Amino acid sequence: MQLYAQDPVQRTRQLAADVGMLAWLVVWALVARAVHGAVLVLAEPGLAVEELGTSVAGTMSSAAGVAEDVPVVGDELAVPFDALSDAGGSVTGAGQASQDAVGTLATILAVVLVVLPVGWLLLRWLPWRLRYVREAGAARRLLAGTPGLEILAARALATAPLARLAALPEGTGAAWRAGDPAAVRALAALELRRLGLPPCDADRSGATAVQRAGEPPSRR
Repeated sequence: MQLYAQDPVQRTRQLAADVGMLAWLVVWALVARAVHGAVLVLAEPGLAVEELGTSVAGTMSSAAGVAEDVPVVGDELAVPFDALSDAGGSVTGAGQASQDAVGTLATILAVVLVVLPVGWLLLRWLPWRLRYVREAGAARRLLAGTPGLEILAARALATAPLARLAALPEGTGAAWRAGDPAAVRALAALELRRLGLPPCDADRSGATAVQRAGEPPSRR
């Protein structure tokens, strides 16, 4: 699997993009963590309410137990304390519910802060990187023989910028149509350079051969 180009400039650009993607992920993860912690501060009042309710419920429950020990009227005396204990339990539940709501909100905000910006960049970075891996791998497989070079040459003619095609030796197109191997190598080299891969071995000699093919025959 060809993850990076062999051309130094293109490889540097790919590495910079990968490092930038990683840095983007780390930055937003830190932001999400900070926001999560800041939102959880809002749960402190709920914690205080829970502790207050627990304290009231415990105190009133103890008082009800003491009141029940009073002869004759103990049950009647314990009723209001039991009611206050139940009220304290309700306050405890409200405090817990408030903390749960704040915790859920903090988690949702943290997830959104990571998923949205990271996903936005990932949808642009990942297809670009996968496309290069596929194309570079396919180009390496096509380098196995002349038919593969012809495919690379045809792709170069179809997709290469006109400025690069114009920079080729005169007569390259005609030589390619005639099946000249040198012209095929010269055009295939354009596609390989686009992918940051080293040109085929005969590329240098191919350019010279194409130039000669475009020259008129010498008179004898």
